[in-house]
Amino acid sequence: MNFTKINPEEISENAIKLIGKDWMLITGGNTESNNCMTASWGGIGFLWNKPVVYIFVRPQRYTNEFLETANYFTLSFFDNSYREMLNFCGKQSGKIYNKAKEGNLSLFETSNGAVAYNEAKLIIECKKIYAEQIKKEAFTDNEPLHHYPQNDFHIMYIGEITECFIK
Repeated sequence: MNFTKINPEEISENAIKLIGKDWMLITGGNTESNNCMTASWGGIGFLWNKPVVYIFVRPQRYTNEFLETANYFTLSFFDNSYREMLNFCGKQSGKIYNKAKEGNLSLFETSNGAVAYNEAKLIIECKKIYAEQIKKEAFTDNEPLHHYPQNDFHIMYIGEITECFIK
């Protein structure tokens, strides 16, 4: 593992670009049983006097099963040479494919038992501290509802950033 541990405030890349344009892998589980999914919705910030991330996962996604049962999850960011792998992990199900194997990713376990990837350029490990499903009646603007034609509203997870690793 060729990573340097950094404090969350030392993440120098723009979070909007990192998440919205470059994408990330959300991974739940442990090295024995895990799944990842590509995501481009979420954020990095400060809440409840803690550095946090917030991510959004539809309830039917296989990764959600791992997020529901695990105390920790990771966000992994890659350079552009991994774009095809990120596309694959966003479109295919972990129930059918071992996404890490298919994407030629090598797993390692963090000190808190979460799963991360040696190929990532940035890894953010998080302790799950809040989860709630988005509710239709809570929208104050109806424009975003077009993202939910099947009413399969995302579950929002807030995770306290516990460790960051950068190459």
